Amino acid sequence: MNTIRELIRLSNGEELDIKYPIELFDKDGNLLYYENSDGFWCKNQYKDGEQVYFVNSDGLWWKSVYKDGHEVYFEGSDGYWLKYEYKDGKEVYCEDSDGHRVDNREPVDMTIEDVCKLVGKNVRIVG
Repeated sequence: MNTIRELIRLSNGEELDIKYPIELFDKDGNLLYYENSDGFWCKNQYKDGEQVYFVNSDGLWWKSVYKDGHEVYFEGSDGYWLKYEYKDGKEVYCEDSDGHRVDNREPVDMTIEDVCKLVGKNVRIVG
């Protein structure tokens, strides 16, 4: 990605006199872009008032997915991720890429026929 400094360089190679840091905000006051005089930059994206993406010139990034105002997925450039589930506005399940899991979901009542339909095979219950 080109920095603003690179984008506004004049055709003769001269640079305009710019006051740093450069900060661009959306209509809601959320920071969309930041750049300092060293060329470091970061960019943010928002959806429905929630920050859903961040990336910077060092290669760091993360993204989030929201549903009904709750974060349901997070993933970062380091490979770390999180998944969440909610019921009635309360977190009932969380799992991450490190193998941590908290499961407070209510068990589902099923007949053996329901289980067979779910797995697509005949099921035999063993001790």
